[in-house]
Amino acid sequence: MTTPLLEIDNLRVDFDLPTGPVTAVKDVSFSIGENQTLALVGESGSGKSVTSTAVMRLLPEMARISGRIRFAGEDLAQASAARIRQLRGNDISVIFQEPMTSLNPLQRIGRQVAEVLKKHRGMSGKAARTRVLELLEQVGIPEAQRRIDSYPYELSGGQRQRVMIAMALACEPRLLIADEPTTALDVTVQAQILELLRDLQRRYGMAILFITHDLGLVRQFAERVCVMRHGELVESGSTAEVFAAPRHDYTRMLLEAEPHGHKPPVAADAPLLLQARDMRVRFTTRKRLFAADDVFEAVRGITLDVQRGQTVGIVGESGSGKSTLGRALLRLLDSQGQLRFEDTDISGFDKALMRPLRSRMQVVFQDPFGSLSPRLTVGEIISEGLRVHFPELDRRERERRVIEALEDVALDPLMRKRYPHEFSGGQRQRIAIARALVLKPDFLLLDEPTSALDRSVQVTVIELLLHLQDKYGLTYVFISHDLAVVRALSDTVLVMKDGVVVEQGATESVFADPREAYTRELMRAAFVDHAA
Repeated sequence: MTTPLLEIDNLRVDFDLPTGPVTAVKDVSFSIGENQTLALVGESGSGKSVTSTAVMRLLPEMARISGRIRFAGEDLAQASAARIRQLRGNDISVIFQEPMTSLNPLQRIGRQVAEVLKKHRGMSGKAARTRVLELLEQVGIPEAQRRIDSYPYELSGGQRQRVMIAMALACEPRLLIADEPTTALDVTVQAQILELLRDLQRRYGMAILFITHDLGLVRQFAERVCVMRHGELVESGSTAEVFAAPRHDYTRMLLEAEPHGHKPPVAADAPLLLQARDMRVRFTTRKRLFAADDVFEAVRGITLDVQRGQTVGIVGESGSGKSTLGRALLRLLDSQGQLRFEDTDISGFDKALMRPLRSRMQVVFQDPFGSLSPRLTVGEIISEGLRVHFPELDRRERERRVIEALEDVALDPLMRKRYPHEFSGGQRQRIAIARALVLKPDFLLLDEPTSALDRSVQVTVIELLLHLQDKYGLTYVFISHDLAVVRALSDTVLVMKDGVVVEQGATESVFADPREAYTRELMRAAFVDHAA
């Protein structure tokens, strides 16, 4: 039997915090062979990312590592800082979850990829640029000759992730650590990235440590799987065996944590709450002096009816216009066409005219950590809307409503004195829902509210949204690239591509028998396993 490329033996990671020591990883052992893919799975807080960060020796100073981390026979836990710097990016590379935070927004992508080549291979100038072009073409960046001089914001999410892969593979590493590399991507782009990684693995013969909370991806991509919970390894084995006959209750829970069920349809004669007719949204990009401006039409002539108590799902790939449409429905963006809320034509309403309606039309965003102020307590965050829209309420009544909102989203009201960073991702999303709910709205725009959450947490958030809808008669427009979630939550669905609706209808009808080729492609990517 060949010696494993990476061998982790009784790894333990402790953090020395002001409140006392915390054990994040406890006695974890596994190995990865050459050209093998091992998936490390578990919910947020399970210790999987800390484990991978320990391999790269990127943990903060407060962390203490014990146990062995052997790479090609060398113990990385005992290696010098200089030796670790030699290995990083050269023999061991990493792809992080969110490329927009990993890429420097002020530097062109070509320069950022070339930096790795300059550091580890001594390449510069024309040679480095030639190699960067080769890498961008290998990872499927279209028009690489032009894109090499683009900034990160000029690329789509999938293209940015491909740039990160190019950077990670620049020095042809022996081990690639892929930490949630597809979490924020559309299902079709996810499939493309996984296929790209498979192809590159075959080309370079590298091992991959694949970290994810999505077990559907593990089934497609990894030969072996290790399941982590609360910092411990609870189950490991071949992917086929673990998926076919999981031994641990936690593994079974993860496998069963798929959005399921169907929302009861609203009555056919339910009144219309929101109507859009021939809605269009245009963006103007100012070019250089004396050059004509570019006009880009992100939403092109969409007509939509939303009944009271209904959930309308909007799906499509990044750049399809679904989030732009959602913001236009709330008049957060200027648009053309007719827009009615109940009996009021709000098409031309400015910020001042919309303000009285804002308490009735609320939004929950994708990233609660980005939309919750880190400087305010949870109680202050939730009560902020009350102070703006209902200034007549006294402090005691505001407090009562905040407590009620927290109870509605199944959070302990005593938590209102804490700050957002003290909560998990699922809890922060519940806080974001409570902030919207405290105003007693009629309409909620839910823009990718579950995409960054574990599957098990997604299920609880979906159940919460359905419960709140039933309790308060809420109306939802639900934007997502996760078709399983849309299927469980929506009455009707719109499929968008390039700013237009290519298919729409009752959710079950569209999912059972999609008419358009694009819809069938989305369904195939979302629900059909791809053999590894």
